[in-house]
Amino acid sequence: MPQNLIEKIVQKHTVNLEEGQLVRSGDYILIMPAYVMTHDNTGAVIPKFKSIGADKIANPRQVIHTLDHDIQNKSEKNLEKYRKIEEFSKAMGCDFYPAGRGIGHQIMIEEGYAWPGTMCVASDSHSNMYGGIGCLGTPIVRTDAAAIWATGRTWWQIPSVVKVTLKGKLKKGVVGKDVIISLCGKFNNDEVLNHVIEFTGEGAASLSVDQRLSIANMTTEWGALAGVFHIDEITIDWLRKRAKYIQKRGLAGVPSDVDGNGVHPRINFDRINKLEENYKDFMPDADAFYAKEITIDLGSITPHVSGPNSVKVMSSVAELKNKQLKIDKAYLVSCVNSRLEDIKETADILKNKKIADGVKFYVAAASSEVQSEAEKFGYWQTILEAGAIPLPPGCGPCIGLGTGLLEDGEVGISATNRNFKGRMGSPNAKAYLASPAVVASSAISGFVDFFGNIDSESEIIGNVIQNKKTSKEKIAVKIIEGFPKSIEGNIVFCHQNNLNTDGIYPGKYTYIDDFKPEDQAKVVMENYDPEFTKLVNDGDILVGGYTFGTGSSREQAATALKFRGIRCVIAGSFSQTYARNALNNGFLVIESPALVDYLIDKYGRDKLTVYSKLKSVIDFKNSEIEFDGKQFPISPIGTAAQELIVVGGLENWVKQNIT
Repeated sequence: MPQNLIEKIVQKHTVNLEEGQLVRSGDYILIMPAYVMTHDNTGAVIPKFKSIGADKIANPRQVIHTLDHDIQNKSEKNLEKYRKIEEFSKAMGCDFYPAGRGIGHQIMIEEGYAWPGTMCVASDSHSNMYGGIGCLGTPIVRTDAAAIWATGRTWWQIPSVVKVTLKGKLKKGVVGKDVIISLCGKFNNDEVLNHVIEFTGEGAASLSVDQRLSIANMTTEWGALAGVFHIDEITIDWLRKRAKYIQKRGLAGVPSDVDGNGVHPRINFDRINKLEENYKDFMPDADAFYAKEITIDLGSITPHVSGPNSVKVMSSVAELKNKQLKIDKAYLVSCVNSRLEDIKETADILKNKKIADGVKFYVAAASSEVQSEAEKFGYWQTILEAGAIPLPPGCGPCIGLGTGLLEDGEVGISATNRNFKGRMGSPNAKAYLASPAVVASSAISGFVDFFGNIDSESEIIGNVIQNKKTSKEKIAVKIIEGFPKSIEGNIVFCHQNNLNTDGIYPGKYTYIDDFKPEDQAKVVMENYDPEFTKLVNDGDILVGGYTFGTGSSREQAATALKFRGIRCVIAGSFSQTYARNALNNGFLVIESPALVDYLIDKYGRDKLTVYSKLKSVIDFKNSEIEFDGKQFPISPIGTAAQELIVVGGLENWVKQNIT
């Protein structure tokens, strides 16, 4: 079976496979990631870890703790929290990086945890950044982090994969940030939502690693679960330069130099040589399947700005410059654009200039190392002489913490990755995103500006193609003890696409602490269809539309259906958060777009809930459902998902697998 890059990487990190079994998108698997990183939220993961009965970490070398989010907060409460995290980390033998060392994602890159051709996870949405060097980085929830601490593993459903082909080359003055802003703004109809992206093409080969990291980082805002560049000579060359730098720098501050031999435990020439010999093994097979294919011409991209308050809205810098859009604050901070390349670009623009009156420009390096290098080359001093306000290396205003937040009525332009309303301060402020060069130029002019050449506004050239699998290949699924080979029940059809968690389980009940399972069962689907609970019976099978379970992360949207007696939910697709909550609570969810489309044709959309009174049989061994005399394929329910159903959820699974 042909595999794409993502499937090949996941193959390496999947455990408990049958001999010769190849993984593919849609499979439920057990993953053992190379590393798991948690930051300030380590403080919330620790009690989860202890509550499941764990008292030691399965593999301390797998776990990294970084303090980076609230580092400007010097209150005794926060300092005590940081002390407790450090004490726990060191007692468990994990790798620990203190406040001030830098943003966790940057450390994962600088210290070689994120390595080409491997899979790393983090309890943070911007772990996508690791894809800039060919590492599959993807976010996990805190319960998953605790599970990995305790067992080394957690479950995952391999997402569908989108291939993004970058053609041509960027014009002078256009950078990686402009590329991802353009992708978010042009393809803004959820084309990549809950997918993993593979970046390829001759245009990708023309991008520096720093630019790739910026693009991969913001695939999060585009809606993807990961964005990974193919491994190439650029990647290898970057690692060699990095290894030489580390050799010259020495190993001070590297916590896992356990051998004491003076060789970096991850970024060393032996490991790089092996990668260079084998990296082409990760090239996707010629006939690998991609759910969608997107093409964009880099040469058609000009400097653009996202916003206000959304990455789905973009304007060319040329347009905003003509409008003289006034700004109050500017930012060069965060994990997406505060590396040395970005700081140099900013310094080149600010040299011998001053920040405009009435504008505050905040600057923080992605790590202490980046700041040290920027100081060595004089870039940092140039920026400060222009009037910028320095912040410590770490997170801050990007997530609404510390100094420099946007106040009521203010307009900010930022080289960060997220401009949701109210995220960087007041919900009555406006936040725009742009490249470091645009941010620096705007800080000098006092309005959105760019000092480079700006071509007249032109259309960004790109297109998207949706593919459908034509293969009729069937693979028998192994059924574990305690999991049924098949189940049957009447179909209950609720056609609505994007049925959100408030429709499934009304928010007004979410924080009633003494709400019992039978209470949840009585109110399930109340906001969608008040007649639902009267129509359904124990043992029924609910079929929803597409992107079932969007919205909040409330677990009750899954458990309420389970408590009502619904055997499982089938949908065209699911919100990933909903799917995780369901399986973590031992409730089965299954994808079958073909069945959903058939039911829409058969029953239409006139009724909110259609009770079919027709039996259906789900055959788990052959991954199909029989209904109305026809067979429809379903997503295979692998042993990882089966185990969660049999034991009643992730917490019970972890308790059984603690070593």
